[in-house]
Order: sequence, then C-alpha cells, then structure tokens
Amino acid sequence: MTRLVVLDIVGLTPRMLRHMPAVSAVADQGFQARLGTVLPAVTCSVQSTLLTGTRPSEHGVVGNGWYFRDLGEVLLWRQHNALVGGEKIWHTARRSRPDYKVANVCWWYAMGADVDLTVTPRPVYYSDGRKEPDCYTRPPALHDELTDRLGPFPLFTYWGPNAGMPSSQWILAAARQIFDEHRPDLTLVYVPHLDYEPQRSGPGSPQSAREARRLDEALRPLLEHFRREDATVVILSEYGIAPVSRPVDINRALRRAGLLEVHTQDGMEYLDPWTSRAFAVADHQIAHVYVRDPADLAKTAEIVAGLDGVDEVLDEDGKARHGLAHERSGELVAVADPDAWFTYYYWLDDERAPDFARQVEIHRKPGYDPAELLYDPAVPGVKARAIGQVARKKAGLRYRIKTVPLDPSGVRGSHGRLPRDPQDSPVLLCSRPDLARDDIDATEVKDLLLTLAGIPAP
Repeated sequence: MTRLVVLDIVGLTPRMLRHMPAVSAVADQGFQARLGTVLPAVTCSVQSTLLTGTRPSEHGVVGNGWYFRDLGEVLLWRQHNALVGGEKIWHTARRSRPDYKVANVCWWYAMGADVDLTVTPRPVYYSDGRKEPDCYTRPPALHDELTDRLGPFPLFTYWGPNAGMPSSQWILAAARQIFDEHRPDLTLVYVPHLDYEPQRSGPGSPQSAREARRLDEALRPLLEHFRREDATVVILSEYGIAPVSRPVDINRALRRAGLLEVHTQDGMEYLDPWTSRAFAVADHQIAHVYVRDPADLAKTAEIVAGLDGVDEVLDEDGKARHGLAHERSGELVAVADPDAWFTYYYWLDDERAPDFARQVEIHRKPGYDPAELLYDPAVPGVKARAIGQVARKKAGLRYRIKTVPLDPSGVRGSHGRLPRDPQDSPVLLCSRPDLARDDIDATEVKDLLLTLAGIPAP
C-alpha cells in the first residue's frame, strides 16, 4: 500500500520556490502544477475544499470565521470538525479500506475529526487568566509521546509578533515521529512558516526570501526521509500572499453611514452585531457583510462599492458564481483590490478602541488582524515592555499587554481574493510523474490524493 504524505506549506508560490531547492526537487522527481484555489483563498476555506472536493457553498466554511446568526456572535478560528460539511477524504477512503489510517498534524478543524491520530495547537487556559502553550492530541497518550521528546508546542511562535521557525520545526518533528512510529497511510502536515514574513514585509522582500531558504533547509531532511521510506509526497499551498499597500476600513464606513452600532463599557467600544443594520467580518482581502434588513441592501452595497480599495461587491448571483452561496455568508461579500485588504476596525477614535485591539486576541476580535504579526513602533521599548508583562503574568499578577499597532500601514502582504499574478498563485508538487498535469483545481485535489493512495475515487 502506498503511504501518502501531504505537506500544506502555507504561502508557497513560484516566487517562493525560487529559494527552495529541496522542495523544488519533489517536482523534479514528479511534477508541478498551478493550483486553482477557491474564494475566499484563506486557510479554513481552502483546507476544507481540499479535503472534501467541494466549494464553500457546499462544505459551509465561508472563511476563517463568520457571523454565527444563531449565537449573535462573530467567531473566528473555531476548531470543531463538525463545522465542515461534506464527505472528507478519509470517509471516502474507508469505504474501500475500512482500516485506512489517517494522521492530522495541525491541519485546521482537527478537533472532533474521526481520524486515527490528531495533534493541533491548544493552549492551557488557567482559571487565573494565564494562557500557556500546549497541544491537543488524539489519542490522549500521543500528547506525552510528543512533548516528552519535543517539549511543549511553541505556541507563541505559531502566531503573533514572535511568529517564526520554532513552531514549524516542532510540527515537522512531530510529523516524522508520527510517520515512523504510528505508520499512518495518510499523513496531513500543516507548515505555517511562510505565512509570516510575507505579510510583514511583502512576498518579494529579501526577508521573505531568507525565510523561504530557512524553511527549505528545515524541510530537506524530512523530505529525504520520506523518499527513503518510499512514501508519495504531495506539497501544496492554500494561497499565495500578494503585495499590498492599502488597508480598507470597511466597518468604519458602515458606522459613519449609521449602519453599524457599538456599545460602550469602561470607555471602550465593542461591536454590537445584534443591533447593527450592517457590519462586515473582515478576513484578509474578503469581507462578509451582514445586512439585517433587506431594505438596507442597496444602500450598503453602494457604500461598500464606493470605498477606495474595493474591487467588487458580490450579491446573491455573485456569491453563487464564486461558490460562496451559503447561509453562513454575508448578504454581500466584498472583494478587495489586488493591493488592498480589509481591517476589522469599527471604532472612530483610537482612544475608544477595546483593549483586545492592542493584543494578540484571535478569538475576541470580530475579524482578522494581520497587525498582530507586528510590534507597535509607537510604544517605546515595546519588546522589553512585553517581556515585563509576561513576567508579571507568570508571577500571578494582573497585566495588560499592548504590543499590536492600531496603525495598519505596516502590513505588506495579504491574500483572500483569487490571485492575479501567477508568481503569487498557489502550487501543487507531487513526487510521482505518472499523474502529471499543468493545472489542478482545489476541488480536484481530493480525487488526486485518493488515486495516489491507490483508492478508486467515487
């Protein structure tokens, strides 16, 4: 039986591959294809498409988060696999091979997935407010198997201003340990490192090229190991990061028009989705715009379409055309210009911003915030202050870290819309040449993987 390894190297593009000879060698052995992604080209949506072979209109993952109408809350980065509709690849495989063994190493929606082996980042949230790095595993014994050798999962290098190589190195080491000791038939591995520097400094920057080379060196021994074990290797990416220079404050525009409402606590403003006539869930270069009353649709669409940096506003027909017609989607979906992206900001005065705005708080912000990758240059000694606040936390004292800038101009890369430049488009590399092609759609990847595993596609 062919053992299959799928490495999801976020942000891998032809531009990045120029600096990655070890990764490129996989295509030299087999083939390289342009990967046609889906709208929105963001992690949760694309991964769900890759694993189900369907578009967001069918599997329901319309972004990295959305407005949960039944809860009245905007929630991003949920983790339960039941949010993903459709038949996953392991369900299809097990119809032919009931004992087909699958390992998920940090792909999204891992929790609750009926795979054989799971590891995903999961902090420990203590009752005194502390958050400490850790991971969730299935089976539970896998937790100690991994952390005894590799140490705790390095959560604070997985996201935030210190995001960098240690998290990807830990994931690669965990993938090798699971591959060798548990021998799954399919190993899914998420490699986040190229998601960071291209957003900070742009995909064409010398810093991004340097990080691509560093990741390539980290991958080299693992790829050689898979080759020695006669595993078939597929390397793919969900999206490419394109250069951007224009943040679009979509929620501020809706507020100024009297459509978005806030409520105030302790002098801080919070989005009030229950009473807002319209608001947007910003997600990189895509924004779902939720409009409570159909009578406000035309006005809302006009306001959003008139913003500098907005390329298109999708109505019901537009959503259907792009495979986004799902009840979780906003009544409208805004698509940014190629060099623009959407902020989630809804306050009009930075003095009224909520405290989470200046922190790494992916679960509290009602939209994606790439500025979390940056240190605020306006705060004197910001890194030293952050270290001091962490020391206060470890001592059990109250603290409020302010590291994230409220000025979004430092962000230099984004994604989400369908790519325009082939150099910034996602790719798929495969170590087997017999199924070579020049292009493959994201909806076709599931069937390709089944074929590579020797399992007849439905």
